[in-house]
Amino acid sequence: MLSRTAENLYWMARYIERAETNARLLEVGARNALIPNIGGGYRNEWESILHASGNANGFAEKYSDIVQRNIETFMFFDRDNANSVLSCIERARENGRIVRTALTTQVWDAINIAYQEVQEFGRQERSSLSLSDLTDWTLRTTALIRGAGLNTQMRNDGWDFTNIGFHLERADSTARMLDVKYFTLLPQISYVGSGLDNYQWRTLLRAMSSSRAFNWAYGGEISPAKIVDFLVLNRACPRSLISSVESANEHLDRLARAYGKSGPAQTRARALVGELHEMQVQDVFDEGLHEFLTRFMGQVMAVGGAAQTMYLSGDIR
Repeated sequence: MLSRTAENLYWMARYIERAETNARLLEVGARNALIPNIGGGYRNEWESILHASGNANGFAEKYSDIVQRNIETFMFFDRDNANSVLSCIERARENGRIVRTALTTQVWDAINIAYQEVQEFGRQERSSLSLSDLTDWTLRTTALIRGAGLNTQMRNDGWDFTNIGFHLERADSTARMLDVKYFTLLPQISYVGSGLDNYQWRTLLRAMSSSRAFNWAYGGEISPAKIVDFLVLNRACPRSLISSVESANEHLDRLARAYGKSGPAQTRARALVGELHEMQVQDVFDEGLHEFLTRFMGQVMAVGGAAQTMYLSGDIR
């Protein structure tokens, strides 16, 4: 496969997953904003969403007030924000258009319809579009695109590049969603373990479509240790860090076998999988949740960078 084709498939997948991440972050912010600030302390859920998304500086350059309406606009509709839902869908569609012949009709139709619908949203009055409708549409649409690929795409090297993009982006997404809890400041330290703290953890699980799965795995009792175990180290959780990295590693190994050569991308991915296999929940808290997540996101970026150098920037044989 030509490197430019592989690159388009890889980034098409990453943008689709990134659009879903923004929708899930917006849902977390909206749910947490419903809680009254009974502690009298400083707490701005929307600012936490901006920090976790990595787009706080871009928002500050364009908007003066950190309020829900501005953040909705910035994270869903704003073309100046390269990571907004609209921008991600547009970029995914453009990448898909360039490699149209590498996609089945079902996958292309799903992406193209998503593009047309998000353009229509942009032409409607904002007051007619609720945040819940926008987030629900994004989650349904991205699931439809992934489902079309799962059911119709050939299991060739293009499939591997697509899934490496999906799973690396998902690993980064889950880390960012977890990091929202770090940036959401409780009014007092005594609120840790309280109803407010537990509500925020449950909100995070619901926003990641993982609430029922968590209940099956842990019996429904919420604690930070159980949440971190589920979303970081539990291989049965499809959105956990270890599950996402393992999946990316499997597709990188498939490429290594197909091309007869392993390299830095495989080495980095295997090392990250090995580290997560050896970790315990207490290791995460000993390092600090935010510090661990920041380091993990850097490692995921390094895997993606190595894959870019190996496969997406030169001639693939």
